[in-house]
Amino acid sequence: MSKREPEKDFTAVFLRVKTWWGMFAVFCMATLFNPVVSLLSLMVLCFFALKEYFSMMKTRKADRRLFLWSYLAIPLQFYWIYIGWYGMFIVFIPVYVFLFLPLPRLLGKGTSGFLRSVSSTQWGLMLMVFGLSHLAYYQFATPEYGANLVLFLVVLTQVNDVVHYLISIYIGKRKVVPSANPTITWEGYVGATIVTTTIAYFIYPYLTPLDLKFGIISGVLISLSGFFGSLTISVLKRDLLIGDREKLQNVQKSYLTRVDSLTYTSPVFFHVIRYFYEFM
Repeated sequence: MSKREPEKDFTAVFLRVKTWWGMFAVFCMATLFNPVVSLLSLMVLCFFALKEYFSMMKTRKADRRLFLWSYLAIPLQFYWIYIGWYGMFIVFIPVYVFLFLPLPRLLGKGTSGFLRSVSSTQWGLMLMVFGLSHLAYYQFATPEYGANLVLFLVVLTQVNDVVHYLISIYIGKRKVVPSANPTITWEGYVGATIVTTTIAYFIYPYLTPLDLKFGIISGVLISLSGFFGSLTISVLKRDLLIGDREKLQNVQKSYLTRVDSLTYTSPVFFHVIRYFYEFM
């Protein structure tokens, strides 16, 4: 396309595809080894995703202790995965971290901006740590199929993200939330859903123990949840970076933009499979 239309700027497309393939290579390396290697790789991914999220926030000196406690929650969350304690894994961040997260902010005697900093931090933990940590739990929940399920999920999420982006910038006209992300369109969502579901139909027999019906449903489910993930984080980024155009442009090039879909597809796909299939 770049050779056929040299007057057009395809930089954004090249960057998106390059970073997605980089992430795909990381996930392949993680799943080719034992679950512990996968666990550590994904823990590092969560750390950098959360770090990039925090870099978008307008912070005060009183927030430093809050961020430190948030980073310490990452190894604890992955420790619950390592020992297979599903009950603690599923409630640690949504319940215990949520209840005790305000403490470092209170101890810092910072009252100005208290609600915004604590709630924004909890949002980051829920998406970048709780959501993405589900990728690590697949191999511990089902050692036999876990690695393949992760590859299945990442491939479909990648396909959905790239196809949605390409259709939106070249064909899409009806923007979903133009004030937050002008590249997300309804045409892109419909096209990505069709392509993702088609790919799911062809690869599910090789990567999953799912039946035909759920193999097809998986494509629709991953496309829908990926759409909501991209949309939600786009709005979050726009809200956090109002008035900082330079930082907003830099974030568009970061890996945080690439994992936005995975923050939703990972937990949604995990819990739906766990509900309907005994092998999880």
